[in-house]
Amino acid sequence: MTRPKQRVVIAGGGTAGWMAAATLAKYLGALAEIELVESDEIGTVGVGEATIPQIRNFTQALEIDEDEMIRATQATFKLAIRFENWTRLGHAYFHTFGDNGIPLNRAPFQHFWLRARRDPRFADLWAYNANAQACLGDKFTRAPFEMGTRSLALAYAFHFDASLFAKYLRGYAERRGVKRSEGKIVEVPRNGESGDIVGLKLENGRVIEADLFIDCSGFRALLIEGALGSGFEDWSHWLPCDRAFAAPTRNEGPTHPFTQAIAHRAGWQWRIPLQHRTGNGHVFSSAHIGEDEALEVLLNNVRGEVLQAPRLLKFRTGRRRAFWKNNCVAIGLAGGFLEPLESTSIHLIQSGLSRLLAMFPNGGVEEAERAEYNRQTALEYARIRDFIILHYHANARTDSPFWTQCREMSIPEDLERKLAYFRASGGICREQEDLFTESSWLQVMVGQGISPLRYHPFADQISAADLEGFLSNIRSILERATDAMPTQAEYIERHCVAADAAP
Repeated sequence: MTRPKQRVVIAGGGTAGWMAAATLAKYLGALAEIELVESDEIGTVGVGEATIPQIRNFTQALEIDEDEMIRATQATFKLAIRFENWTRLGHAYFHTFGDNGIPLNRAPFQHFWLRARRDPRFADLWAYNANAQACLGDKFTRAPFEMGTRSLALAYAFHFDASLFAKYLRGYAERRGVKRSEGKIVEVPRNGESGDIVGLKLENGRVIEADLFIDCSGFRALLIEGALGSGFEDWSHWLPCDRAFAAPTRNEGPTHPFTQAIAHRAGWQWRIPLQHRTGNGHVFSSAHIGEDEALEVLLNNVRGEVLQAPRLLKFRTGRRRAFWKNNCVAIGLAGGFLEPLESTSIHLIQSGLSRLLAMFPNGGVEEAERAEYNRQTALEYARIRDFIILHYHANARTDSPFWTQCREMSIPEDLERKLAYFRASGGICREQEDLFTESSWLQVMVGQGISPLRYHPFADQISAADLEGFLSNIRSILERATDAMPTQAEYIERHCVAADAAP
């Protein structure tokens, strides 16, 4: 028996809407009719320009040519985030996508480094990280290199223009049958008995009906909150920043293969280099600094000519109490918001879509499907939330009430437990639905000044001379590998320069 195709309607375009449309078109094209509704009169947030390596799972799953996508979106490569002034003024460290060193004798690398770090020759954790060493020279390559008996490659993501990424995915989706309808949604009719959404009524009077609705309407959350009243779990007591000014500038000098996150008195500034411009923003707490002063901080700390008037974004950190309610699934900002400190916004769109594909209903939606989707998504949000809180809480800054408040605040129990375990033993517990690897936790905890009291006894099983040789050998291999790499600018010029990239 052939089932009729399900009708799926996506409310809203932008990055979330067109990622959803492209994904569903690729994997559900034979099972569903997909329509996206958006209005050119309604702007999108469009500042999610930095990504994490999981974005490559998305592009590969859609069989997108990477170099073509890079050219179309004015992208550059991203190996890390450089955190400046977070631990204390004048201090900086990398959170890279790569591993630190290699394990030995069944013990993670950090235990051997912890044993040796009191010797100034071995004190720099990032001397054993290929991504960090490449960042120091603005280097990049996709080519593998040898690390002992292993063949490794740089783990990377992208900086790209989010609006161009959405445009690129729109073309992809429309070529695969997605229908786009222009119009403002003015009403969301619901079934009086089930409470399900029946359709979307547009300003011109047309009603677009569907079986399943995907809310990609951004902060407005027009369906999941406006129509269905999902509710919101507020996390601003842990993450007090609630505003951001964003402005692009003209490029000056070579582009770095990393994002810069520069802490200021009441928040932090991002600097994201693309081929044709640099994205800038100042994320801040309105309880600790006024909007006029926050704008001045941004404009005083950008490089290059400002190309557009800065725009203000207002937000509240937290998540919907239900991401899937009735016959509506919230994807992207409609589902929740975690500030862009670790570039997770686009990943959360991607993981929400992956989860939806895995649980896509075969006919009507069962409550068990919704409950499991909501459980997994809530857990992922909480794990990312805790990792971001870590950056704020573990600081030694005494120059402003904002940083003092962040340091003295109570933190979630799971995060407190992880930090206590690392302080006691140098061990790292990575748990279910934890997006960030052991290497990520290690780099940020050490970077933020958390120092373990002990290391695993396995690290004492080799002699001091063997330990010195082990660490020195890793550094030598990485030095040779990075010396041989081209700069990012050279690599892009050879492989994926955009036709209209600024000089």
